[in-house]
Amino acid sequence: MRHWAGDQSRNRVPLSPPADRRGSSIANKTKRSSLAGGSILPSLAKRVMGYSWTWLPAAVLLLATTHAMAAASGIQTTEASVIRPPAAAARYSPGAFREAPAFRNGDACASSSRVHIAMTLDATYLRGTIAAVFSILRHAACPEDITFHFLAAHRRDADAVRHTFPYLDYRVHRFDPARVSARISRSVRTALDQPLNYARIYLADMLPRSVTRVIYLDSDLVVVDDIHKLWSVDLARDGHVVAAPEYCHTNFTKYFTDAFWSDASLSATFRGRRRRPCYFNTGVMVMDVARWRAGGYSTRVEEWMAIQKEEKRIYSLGSLPPYLLVLAGEIMPVDHRWNQHGLGGDNVEGRCRSLHPGPISLLHWSGKGKPWLRLDSKKPCAVDHLWAPYDLYNAATALEE
Repeated sequence: MRHWAGDQSRNRVPLSPPADRRGSSIANKTKRSSLAGGSILPSLAKRVMGYSWTWLPAAVLLLATTHAMAAASGIQTTEASVIRPPAAAARYSPGAFREAPAFRNGDACASSSRVHIAMTLDATYLRGTIAAVFSILRHAACPEDITFHFLAAHRRDADAVRHTFPYLDYRVHRFDPARVSARISRSVRTALDQPLNYARIYLADMLPRSVTRVIYLDSDLVVVDDIHKLWSVDLARDGHVVAAPEYCHTNFTKYFTDAFWSDASLSATFRGRRRRPCYFNTGVMVMDVARWRAGGYSTRVEEWMAIQKEEKRIYSLGSLPPYLLVLAGEIMPVDHRWNQHGLGGDNVEGRCRSLHPGPISLLHWSGKGKPWLRLDSKKPCAVDHLWAPYDLYNAATALEE
């Protein structure tokens, strides 16, 4: 729906015109292509280096191929200059983004289940959120069966969503920063310390009881595949609470301090887990919120945050480590294609990074560098051009102060 949480009315999409096999209106095809700035080349996209893009401009496909070949040859991409985000007081006006077309279901969607997606919503990352929503709708086979849940500290942050996606089925849930502010300890990057970054911990408390499963997504990503595929993972198998791509090649010990590993009572938390504890990125998760509630997982995460804040410094990377402390070794692994992460570089310099080999369903600019800032600086990384086709920002519209 298009109202603040608590209003039970819903925004229903009108009956759709004849739809194509991708599930979106034929009448909107031309408009979508124009918005993206390129042509639709699905057959070519499927052949490019094994990636799973089904709709990207030809120039972007050529760039992706060149970039992947360069990476395979050991050629380094250029480093992007450090870009500073706009001042916290700056806000996008509601009309700062072009209106997206209405995406419709195809005939095969009659038996499709409703997909619930949760994202945070704030002025700093609003441009990324708009692009992410647009990408999800564009590639979904049954876009009308998706409900978005936005976690926001301020009602006004939802105005741009309402203007840009007038047909969107969504709800806005107010997150009170005071709920977590006192629990946050300083991390390596200021952006990681913002209260809204911790809102995902309380998803199960904020969503209606009727919602038993949700996909949580960060705002600095685009989806280039049908989100229903991620939704359909068998999370119920073995009673898992969270499903996400795991990265067991990463040095897991680096996510915690020496003070943590030298304390036998703390480091023992990983003993007896189902599998070897591995890093997973909390920006893409399928969550069984019913099991999360029943297991008191929000409280478990808070307990580790309390140790960090009140006893000793056991980590330095924002909201991720408490999640790892509770869930590493206990999640259901998902194919890596669903989180091609790290495209924003590291958390200090934000250097350019290459794509990893293999198919891609989701591109994620985790790290310091964000594609909209680097593109605006005229010094983008090569991978930032893969985000650009989904950017609905109207550059001629000034920011509000």
